[in-house]
Amino acid sequence: MSGIARASIVEEARRWIGTPYRHQASLIHVGCDCLGLVRGVWRAVVGPEPETAPPYSPDWAEAQGEETLALAARRHFNTVEIDVFRAGDVLLFRFRDHSPAKHIGIATSATHMAHAHGGACVAEAPIGSWRKKLVGAFAFPSVID
Repeated sequence: MSGIARASIVEEARRWIGTPYRHQASLIHVGCDCLGLVRGVWRAVVGPEPETAPPYSPDWAEAQGEETLALAARRHFNTVEIDVFRAGDVLLFRFRDHSPAKHIGIATSATHMAHAHGGACVAEAPIGSWRKKLVGAFAFPSVID
């Protein structure tokens, strides 16, 4: 695998803007959820997905009570400090204290991210109030700066 430029990751994430929210989907311009966005960007910039995402319900994190998303991120991405993430890094969020992290997005700059959430299309949005929910940051494998 050759190096992946951060600009390529950001460019691909931005191509997904406007893709409707569809739970468990991962098809650009057709539908995706937050995981589906990251999966689709992975396929475009890295290649085939390293594992198949299992079926999951909208309340999977609460029902399982496990850090499933965080563990998968650690298996396939390189962990970076959350206070120094960069454009192209995957950001992991926890909605409530003491609940598993269950939302991810892709940083498009130090202040913005592309992400998908229920009731909306993929959008590039300010990280702003999301920052207090940020619990992890991860770089794509072989990312080059």
